[in-house]
Amino acid sequence: MNHKDLEVWKHSIGLAKAVYQLSGDFPPSELYGLTAQIRRSAVSISSNIAEGAARGTDKEFIYFLHIALGSLAELDTQYILSKEFGSTQGCAEVEKCIEDVRKMTLGLIKHLKNKRAVKSEE
Repeated sequence: MNHKDLEVWKHSIGLAKAVYQLSGDFPPSELYGLTAQIRRSAVSISSNIAEGAARGTDKEFIYFLHIALGSLAELDTQYILSKEFGSTQGCAEVEKCIEDVRKMTLGLIKHLKNKRAVKSEE
């Protein structure tokens, strides 16, 4: 499976772009703190989706999708903190992307688990 064909990967790339744009407005004092962390988390999501898709088995793909969900939770937390610290007023696009990628990732995990269950019944 080519990760570039996956809608969840495409959306996670869009999320990373939005996070980079948003974090570009963070104060210079956060360059090596929250700015770097939030960007790493955003990049990690699409990277883990891609790595899982390239592994070749559904079991490994599911494993990496769970890692992507962990990175997404980190990103969500860092985004909330950036709003709390006043680094940003928030961004509806980022919030929607976070939720969309979460739902799509969970849906893909469910699909892959169901596919594995059907194979094991055969």
